[in-house]
Amino acid sequence: MAAIPFSKIILPFNGNLYETSKSQKTLSTPFLIPKSLQASLAIKTRHILRAPHITRRVSTTDESLPSMITELQREQEEQEDEEEQVEEEEEAKIYISDHWREIHGQDDWVNMLDPIDPLLRAELIRYGEMAQTCYDAFDYDPFSKNCGSCRFVRRNFFDRLGMSRIGYDVSRYLYATSNINLPNFFSKSRWPQIWSPNANWIGYVSVSNDDMSERLGRRDISIAWRGTVTRLEWIVDLMDFLRPISSDQIPCPDPTVKVESGFLDLYTDKDENCRFCKYSAREQILTEMRRLIHMYPNEELSITITGHSLGSALAILSAYDIAETGVNIMDDGRDVPVSVFSFSGPRVGNVRFKDRLEALGVKVLRVVNVHDTVPKVPGIIFNEQVPGFVQKMAEGIPWCYSHVGVELALDHRKSPFLKETGDLSCFHNLEAHLHLLDGYHGRGQRFVLSSGRDPALVNKASDFLKDHYLVPPFWRQDENKGMVRNLEGRWMQPERPKHDDHPHDIHHHLTHLGLASDQQCGYNQQSTYQS
Repeated sequence: MAAIPFSKIILPFNGNLYETSKSQKTLSTPFLIPKSLQASLAIKTRHILRAPHITRRVSTTDESLPSMITELQREQEEQEDEEEQVEEEEEAKIYISDHWREIHGQDDWVNMLDPIDPLLRAELIRYGEMAQTCYDAFDYDPFSKNCGSCRFVRRNFFDRLGMSRIGYDVSRYLYATSNINLPNFFSKSRWPQIWSPNANWIGYVSVSNDDMSERLGRRDISIAWRGTVTRLEWIVDLMDFLRPISSDQIPCPDPTVKVESGFLDLYTDKDENCRFCKYSAREQILTEMRRLIHMYPNEELSITITGHSLGSALAILSAYDIAETGVNIMDDGRDVPVSVFSFSGPRVGNVRFKDRLEALGVKVLRVVNVHDTVPKVPGIIFNEQVPGFVQKMAEGIPWCYSHVGVELALDHRKSPFLKETGDLSCFHNLEAHLHLLDGYHGRGQRFVLSSGRDPALVNKASDFLKDHYLVPPFWRQDENKGMVRNLEGRWMQPERPKHDDHPHDIHHHLTHLGLASDQQCGYNQQSTYQS
């Protein structure tokens, strides 16, 4: 809209139009002020003109009018932006429901990454935020009586994290134990008798509610895996060797399909003496997938798995297991599509594992920062980037790895918000990856934030934002470090509800999957599951 000369502005008063300049003899044409502003302008000017010192003809020296017009124009622009956003959301609902299979990787995301499809970007950020909740909800304070557990109960998990509108309900928590050293993954309390000396909460399974399912065009079963909390020492501990995936009773017709042994141990280990680790992470996943798929026999379903860092490896491994075991096959013979949205994940297995995963129809989209170390390991020397004949010769070597799926490479140096640093953990940070996704439009294109996602989230658990944004590093923390005052006025740790362990019907599903053991039969009678 063209600028409005101040002398042309007319004010309504008692049903008449008055000019702002005495020298102006004719009324200005009404279209000089947009109709959408006229009603609001009339209300505001009545308050001005009713003041005792204001005459019916307002002087051009009144400085309140320009600021008032500016305010009204700003309100109009904000209203138009809100209306445009609502229209975009309505279009997005239709688009997702009609094209969710493409977003889910049906065509391996061909022509969707460069330039990036806006809806795919939004979905990647949404699933990345679900992976981020595994960090935000994890209790890693060794002074906490519940260190190693989730800080919230299932029924208000997303509400406590400020994500009440995400449209998913948590159906169960996941726990793991391990016989290998994993710094910053397995946290232990200084009072382990309260929680568990052997178990750690590592993620959750959630299901889209009715409203979200309608928007998505299907009922989505999502699995989110936690990675390491901060530092990267776990890389050294897991630079081990490949071993056949069938060695841990995961079915596979090809004995040459191998995965990193540390990932496999973490996925399949269990502790019969711990009520949280009585069942392995693998058994927890397979039984929950079977239960949920049978719960919605007449609906369109999808299984979407996400994770960051070490959680990315578990996401890929569990996706393979679900497809190889056939848990994703419904009673009427339909296959529930399985996809993985991985963030900053390491290599998981050899080239045979990659081929088998593709043959099973599992789709994997890996989001990586090109400067991050973790996606480069294991297999620094022998990997998918060496010439084919070299890879063929090195197939028998227990250190020859291959990435799976499709890669979306991002570069943190493209963001004007991030500073130069030598801290490798910043390059690996999940919130930084989500920030890069928000500003990525395609290779060679300018970095522009697309959703208005707050860049301050980058510094939630890192020191990566430029200093002039005045966002303190590592700003996220619990108020008073979780301490509260009791009735006597003393500071103490609050009591938490009893932690979930396993569903009462887990043994039933294990039996149908052929995974039940005699030891688990007795435990099944004592198992409780609190929502």
